[in-house]
Amino acid sequence: MNTLRVAVIGIGFLGVQHIEAIRRLPNTQVVAIVGRNLGKTQRQAKELGIERAFDSVEAMLTSDIEVDVIHNCTPNNLHYSINKQIIEAGIHLYAEKPFTLDADESAELVKLIKEKNVKCGINFNYRQNIMVAEMRERVKEALIGHPWFVHVEYLQDWLLYETDYDWRMNPEVGGPSRAIADIGSHCFDTIQYILDERIIQVEVKMLQKFAERKDGDQTRQIKNEDAAIILVTFESGLMGLIRVSQVTAGKKNDFLISIEGDNQTLEWYQERPDRLWIGNRDIGNSEIYASEQYLTDYAGKLTILPNGHSVGWHDAVTQGIRNFYRGIVEDDEEGYVTVDEAHYVMKLIDACLISAKESKPVKINTH
Repeated sequence: MNTLRVAVIGIGFLGVQHIEAIRRLPNTQVVAIVGRNLGKTQRQAKELGIERAFDSVEAMLTSDIEVDVIHNCTPNNLHYSINKQIIEAGIHLYAEKPFTLDADESAELVKLIKEKNVKCGINFNYRQNIMVAEMRERVKEALIGHPWFVHVEYLQDWLLYETDYDWRMNPEVGGPSRAIADIGSHCFDTIQYILDERIIQVEVKMLQKFAERKDGDQTRQIKNEDAAIILVTFESGLMGLIRVSQVTAGKKNDFLISIEGDNQTLEWYQERPDRLWIGNRDIGNSEIYASEQYLTDYAGKLTILPNGHSVGWHDAVTQGIRNFYRGIVEDDEEGYVTVDEAHYVMKLIDACLISAKESKPVKINTH
C-alpha cells in the first residue's frame, strides 16, 4: 500500500489531536500544516517534525507539494469555504463538524463531492467508540427487546460563568446555534447511528443563562443558546429526549446515552467509555467491559486492548480516521460519517432553530 500524504489545516487543539491520531496509523505521513500566521505555523511544523508550513489554503494548493488527504480543523465559519476549496481541487477531505453553518451550504457541498468524485468524511467521533458499536449491535439483534424510549444528555460547564466568553458565541463565527450545533450534533449523530434510523421531527426549547457576557473589558451581546431541551421523534415512531447544556456546574464532558427496551436498558457514559451498563428487572444489573469475550461479534472485532485498559476519546478519533483512510484505499463508505449523514445533521440543527423560534414541532425533510 502506498503512503497517504496528509495535510492539516488549523493547528489548534483539534488539529494537533488529528496529527497525533494520523501518526498512530500505518502508511501515513503528515506532510504539511496550514495556519493563519506563517511564522508561528513554521515553528509548530518544526516542533511537530512536519516538513512544510503554509499560511493559507491557497498557498498550499498552488505549491509543488503532493497531498492525498486534507483535514479541516478550522473554526465553524471557515468550514464551508475551505471544504469547498479542497473538494474543487479534487483532494479527499476529512472535516471537523459541523460540516457547514447550515443545510443550504452542506447540500451544495454534497452535490459538489459527487461531481468531483472525491471521498469526504466528517469527524463525529463518538460513534467510533467500541461500546457505542456494541449498543448498535444489541439493538439490531433485539437483545434488549423493542426500544420504546431513548434519553440522551450532553452536559458541560466550561461556559458556566458570565466571564466565560468564547468565539462560538459570535454567530458570524460559530453559527446561529451553539449548544445544539456544538454538542447536540454529536447526540443526533450517535443516537441515529445506534438505532439505525433518522430523527424526523424535533420540538425544541432553548435556554440562555446570560444575555450578555464579559470579554475582557468588553460586554458582548449573546444571541445563541447555552442549553436546550429537544423532544425527538424517529422514523419508527420511537420518541426520545435530548438535553444539552454548556452551563451545568461540575459536568465536564458528560455525554450519556440511555436506550430503554422492553427487556433491558442500555446506558453508556462517554467519561467511562470502555464500559456498558445493562439494566434488568428480574435479575441483577450488569456492567461489561470493552473486551472481546463480552461483546457481540462486530464490536468484539474492534477491541485491541485487554480488560481494564481503557479506550477513550482519542482512540475514537483515531478509529474514525482509520475507517476513512480505508475507505479511500478500498473505495467504500463503511465505518465513517459520510457527507449525506453530516448534511442530515445540519438539517436537524436548522429544524431546531425554527422550532425554538416558532414554538412548535418541526418535521425534517428526509429527501
